Amino acid sequence: MSVPEEKKKLRAELKQRIAALTPDYMEKSDREILQNIFRHPCYQTAKTIFCFVGTASEINTSPLIEQALSDGKHVAIPLCIGKGIMEAREIHSLAELHSGMMGILEPAADSTLVPPAEIDFAILPCVSCDRQGNRLGYGGGYYDRFLRQASFRSVLICRERLLCEQIPTEAHDIAIPVVITEAGCFSRE
Repeated sequence: MSVPEEKKKLRAELKQRIAALTPDYMEKSDREILQNIFRHPCYQTAKTIFCFVGTASEINTSPLIEQALSDGKHVAIPLCIGKGIMEAREIHSLAELHSGMMGILEPAADSTLVPPAEIDFAILPCVSCDRQGNRLGYGGGYYDRFLRQASFRSVLICRERLLCEQIPTEAHDIAIPVVITEAGCFSRE
């Protein structure tokens, strides 16, 4: 089986695991993951953070975004501008977001572009990952392409129940040095 086929099979298995998560577990894990982010030195010292907006099946990052704004940080959110291509755009409130590509909340097209060089810290999503920071996304390549132009510090957030022992990888996949779950922070650094 090829790596792309392994990834496709793993995504299908994870879809079932995600569907089996209880709302109580999801809320509790979200809260603990966000607390672990707030304690992370990179969050505490960052002036500009890049963070995805979680969908119903992902970690709810809205409280994190609100806290970062309240803490006086600049917050950049992904804006999909083409197939497999996204940019970081600054927001000042969650109210600025609207339903965009694939129903994901994103900033307006005329919002301020934040060049990757201005980002200090990024919080990244995944369907699953392993503790070594190998990420399984949804297969669009948006984050791998975006991360190629990045020099900022990043963390990958994942629920413990969705972690995998090992994620199949390809040459274009970028491992993230820090994984944060509700159980804590796991670092290769």
